[in-house]
Amino acid sequence: MTIRVATWNVHGLRDSVPALTRVVTALRADVLCVQEAPRFLRWRARRRALAAETGLRLATPGRVGGVAVYAGERARVLHAEAHALRSFAGLERRGLAVAVVEAEGARLAVGSLHLDLNGPARMHHTAEAVALMEGVAARFGAVIVLGADVNEQAHQPAWRFLAGRLADCHAVAPKGNGLTFPAASPAVRIDAVFAAREARVVSCGGADVPIADLAGASDHLPVIAELRLGH
Repeated sequence: MTIRVATWNVHGLRDSVPALTRVVTALRADVLCVQEAPRFLRWRARRRALAAETGLRLATPGRVGGVAVYAGERARVLHAEAHALRSFAGLERRGLAVAVVEAEGARLAVGSLHLDLNGPARMHHTAEAVALMEGVAARFGAVIVLGADVNEQAHQPAWRFLAGRLADCHAVAPKGNGLTFPAASPAVRIDAVFAAREARVVSCGGADVPIADLAGASDHLPVIAELRLGH
């Protein structure tokens, strides 16, 4: 079976929510990993409103790190958890949100991660998040998929660590150039979907929606990966 997993830094819903809603709907994601989800004023209501407006369900609890995982109607949520990652003095608190979902008999442990601009913190959190994901996947017999705003590029240490443990989906089966930031005129690829190698990557790239909606919805572009699991 084929499952669609997307990741998107939604800029705290500070831009056009109608445009963002149209883009999320067009992604047709079975699972959506979100970074910069609302985490301050009315954060619960705003996260739930996004789910209601896009036909998704908010799967993960808490607000730590501004990360969340949403599930579509095909994905049954078996388990969800949220982790605060190690704190570094003077830096924003980072977190990992994880949902274990089942679709047509296949199980995935899907994580959402937003890494720091600080290099040493970014590297530490990367290793910490992968270890947490491996633990969840082992407990539930699930395939790891991680959606992340990596805040660095493919030649840098944290990305290379992730790509050493998991497949960089766009590198495996690219659809388009993969550039994700800034949305209005993308110049770098700093957002990605990574998946355990037992998942076959069918394609990975951007959303087929008007650039006006993409640029109006967030300062990042979304990434959508089609993964084939089983036979």
